[in-house]
Amino acid sequence: MKVQLCKSRRGLIIDGKQSLFKTFSEYHIQMCQFHMKQIIRRYLTLHPKMHASRELKELADRLHKADEADFKKDYHAWKEKWKDTIGHKSLHKDRKMHYTHQRLRAAMNSLNFYLPYLFTYQREDCKGMPNTNNKIEGTFTDLKKNLNNHSGLTQENRKRFISGFFYTQSKSTSPAPISKWYLAMPKSICV
Repeated sequence: MKVQLCKSRRGLIIDGKQSLFKTFSEYHIQMCQFHMKQIIRRYLTLHPKMHASRELKELADRLHKADEADFKKDYHAWKEKWKDTIGHKSLHKDRKMHYTHQRLRAAMNSLNFYLPYLFTYQREDCKGMPNTNNKIEGTFTDLKKNLNNHSGLTQENRKRFISGFFYTQSKSTSPAPISKWYLAMPKSICV
């Protein structure tokens, strides 16, 4: 779970944890488009066999290039074209009717949930907001690597270390040496 607060303070970029959308509803929320593609790919696989799945994956792959109106139009056209496939049910061993193409439906349901948040960055009051949280992914990778290198820290010192890491990140664009994060960290800033 990653949340990135834009420097412009215009909104948040979230990687898909659904509960965060309600928690941070007072902010403009952008669903990370890279993570949306990964969610679709996880349900449909990298090389789907069904035509409906292939078309939905291709639509998701164009997400980063699309504008909101065109994407929504294409997505609704896809749902209309494949409505019989999406709604098809089969009798299972438990003698109950279940949707036949459950993974396709799961991909579609995810897209339905996240669709209102996929193009926030294109709105006039959110100009400058990125469409992915890739920038912060690298920051968390650096933090995890440094925490692993200092695995013997007590809980208190671990909190100071994390606070110092983000404190120095917010003050400069280049990461400060570890000694500056931890040793020069004012206690008033600590978590």
